Amino acid sequence: MTAHAHPIASTASTTMLPQPYLLFLGDVTEAGFAKTAFGLRDWAADSCVGEYALPGATVSTGLVQLTPAQAAERGARSMLIGVANQGGIIPQGWRASLIEALNAGLDLVSGMHARLGEIPGLADEAARLGRQLIDVRVPPATLPIATGRKRVGKRLLTVGTDCALGKKYTALAIAGALSERGLANNFRATGQTGIMIAGGGIPMDAVVADFEAGAAEMLSPDADPDHWDIIEGQGSLFHPAYAGVSLGLLHGSQPDVFIVCHEPGRTTVLGAPGYDLPSIEEVIAATVMLGRRTNPDIRCGGISYNTSGLDADEADRLMAEDGERLGLPVADPIRGGPAFDKLVANCLA
Repeated sequence: MTAHAHPIASTASTTMLPQPYLLFLGDVTEAGFAKTAFGLRDWAADSCVGEYALPGATVSTGLVQLTPAQAAERGARSMLIGVANQGGIIPQGWRASLIEALNAGLDLVSGMHARLGEIPGLADEAARLGRQLIDVRVPPATLPIATGRKRVGKRLLTVGTDCALGKKYTALAIAGALSERGLANNFRATGQTGIMIAGGGIPMDAVVADFEAGAAEMLSPDADPDHWDIIEGQGSLFHPAYAGVSLGLLHGSQPDVFIVCHEPGRTTVLGAPGYDLPSIEEVIAATVMLGRRTNPDIRCGGISYNTSGLDADEADRLMAEDGERLGLPVADPIRGGPAFDKLVANCLA
């Protein structure tokens, strides 16, 4: 699978990352926390030579398992941390593996909140070996306060019932579908994985709260009237920890259309035990109510399901039933097909 979106415009930070990558999975045991690795596997497979996991890890991308030395022999130029854990921390137990990669001749690329240079001894070792420490989760140095001014052009935002269930994949798939239809568009990355795929963007969860909406305005500036910005959503308006990022992104994006992303079968909020997932209807209602503050004409274009845990027949049946119940097209953008074509058409209507 390959993304077909256009590159990020110059209004967002752009970093040339050393590719190809060795994906580092650390000791992750929850697939949702390895979404960076899965995103790169699915949308930038040509840039990944394999994966490297520590003992105790139970999650795999399915790529060949390599040590840093073996990856370097196969042409890897960097080891990329493919984990997006709670708090964006780099555990002490990873330090030896990061130094191993440096000694194998690989640069380090990270999308964590914690900075690579803050890990004791890592910066000195990188300097000694002439290797780079690259932190992707760093916003531009200067960001504006949001104006709320309505911008020219069209915008679509992916929102979710929770974290890590398909907002990035949906945005990439929609951008690709528009390109295939000959429609001008940009995929606008707002998280570390999207930035690693697209080569640029703004890491919204690293932006100071007062500048969230302004960063979103900066990311999707004025454009031709028929141009679409397809904006990668973050978090959920219903998440007890991350709702602030979602709201700032919604207000600053001023989407004309939004797509609700959901994983059937998930019942509790990721990383927040005791919190039930909101219903799709609740997410639609809240997004419209809050989104109207900066775009009175906001509407829901449909629902994106992550049906990776279902077989094809079960997925088709569920999406058809829920589409009938909700009165909106429901599709899995990864499965594609007529259901996804209908979802795209409704967004463009």
